[in-house]
Amino acid sequence: MAQSTSNLVVPQAKSALQQMKMEAAQELGVQIPQDGYYGNMTSRETGSLGGYITKRLVQMAEQSLSGRQ
Repeated sequence: MAQSTSNLVVPQAKSALQQMKMEAAQELGVQIPQDGYYGNMTSRETGSLGGYITKRLVQMAEQSLSGRQ
């Protein structure tokens, strides 16, 4: 299994981010590798996941900053 090299600023957010990744993959029709190795995925696939997750995180932050939940 591949080891992640990124360190989370808030380690408690790991499960929420993992759930967000799974939701993004399902919505975009991208298959997440079971072994955690992303080397066989295209740049388009991994980029679409990262972009989608970033977009969702920005939306959540904007809602939080505006006082809406």
